[in-house]
Amino acid sequence: MIQQFTSGIGLPFQKLLKSEIIEDILQEIGVKYKSRIYSPIVIVWSFLSQVLDTDHSCQNAVSRIIAYLASEGLETPSENTSAYCQARKKLPEKLFKKLLEISAKGNEKKVDKKHLWHGRCVKSIDGSTVSMPDSLKNQEAYPQHGSQKKGCGFPLAKIGVLFSYATGSVVGTVIDIFKTHDIKLARKLTDYLDAGDILLGDRAFCSYIDIYLWKKKGVDSVMRLHQGRLQKGKKRPKYTVIPPFKKKKKTRKCPHDCLILWEKPKRKPKDISREDFDSLPKDLVLREVHCYICIPGFRTKEVIVVTTLIDAVEYPSSDILDLYDSRWQAEVNLRNIKTTLGMDILSCQTPEMVRKEIYVYLLAYNLLRSIMYDAGDTFDHKPIRLSLQATRQHLNNFSIKWIEKTIRKAKKIYQIMLLKVADSYEKRRVGRVEPRVRKRRPKAYPLMQEPRAVLRAKMKSA
Repeated sequence: MIQQFTSGIGLPFQKLLKSEIIEDILQEIGVKYKSRIYSPIVIVWSFLSQVLDTDHSCQNAVSRIIAYLASEGLETPSENTSAYCQARKKLPEKLFKKLLEISAKGNEKKVDKKHLWHGRCVKSIDGSTVSMPDSLKNQEAYPQHGSQKKGCGFPLAKIGVLFSYATGSVVGTVIDIFKTHDIKLARKLTDYLDAGDILLGDRAFCSYIDIYLWKKKGVDSVMRLHQGRLQKGKKRPKYTVIPPFKKKKKTRKCPHDCLILWEKPKRKPKDISREDFDSLPKDLVLREVHCYICIPGFRTKEVIVVTTLIDAVEYPSSDILDLYDSRWQAEVNLRNIKTTLGMDILSCQTPEMVRKEIYVYLLAYNLLRSIMYDAGDTFDHKPIRLSLQATRQHLNNFSIKWIEKTIRKAKKIYQIMLLKVADSYEKRRVGRVEPRVRKRRPKAYPLMQEPRAVLRAKMKSA
């Protein structure tokens, strides 16, 4: 029964996330289970289908399982969601984290050299927040915003995500409390970086210490200059332009491209040990590239990019700026995960289940990215430019059709789905401007300023 269920529901992901992989991880982490309807494999596939559907409720997930088992003439469970929720709770958090890592590695193995940047793997980093139900356990693990009154806000968790430049998939993630700074999340994600990678980030990650440590590991960085490196009231940054550069200016085509010398910070950060801080060099040679933006609608007129790619012949300034321009794709990816898939507001009542839910959302996102890469590679489109929403819609609609088909017909339907996914190619619309306004008026209800219990008591006493 389990084999029939997984072969029907998990067909599009069999190449990347086979049922054998799930069983191997379960054996590795020492999870034993009996042959029941809600087995770990069934729960994983059901959890995935739950977050991929527009209706994220457990009732909808159980109904999907019942409908499939009934169509196969097999025993159906109760429509009560208690057994399903308890089965999800029993699965260890480590299982979902490992599945996410395996899906990322599977996507990276597919990457062709034509999708790399100068033959190197680029990974972009960014952070965001998600909210969850206002339960006591969630509040203890992930407190709400400090400016909100107790009982009037929602617990918040901050996630740091590492994206692949070639596939757009999530390479690594870390979950922490809301107050955690982005650079602390980046330090926890260092293990997901390999020698030869290029790390792409915004000004929040532009730190002397971390740039040096990444370079020591063999990882180059391309980031926007942090505002702390600019002197107050002046436009000139806090650095020294290396004099020998003037003699080699013929090797650099851009006049706003120079080598700079950063001095070691005088103060030691709290989360860095004294031994590690003292081992840092007194200065660091970096490269700085200026970009002036004259596009209407853009607030920033000048962008200063700092990088450890100091060879201007191998890495021209125009390529550096184009690479930094693609950093915005990380923002788009997070928006797709939170808004399109619906991860911005989670539904689980405990911190452990919240983390599982985040991992499953990211796993579902990676599996969609695997389909997008197959579609782009098959029909000669850049995978990162395909529509995630269209891919999810095609997957939900096409998967209904191939369940009862033979393997040969199912593969043919799958190829048609890849063609339709490739048709969702989005061209870049340079200079497009959209005002940040809302036309739809919200309901005229006041914001909650007091806990719900207090408001109920006032209504009864009125």
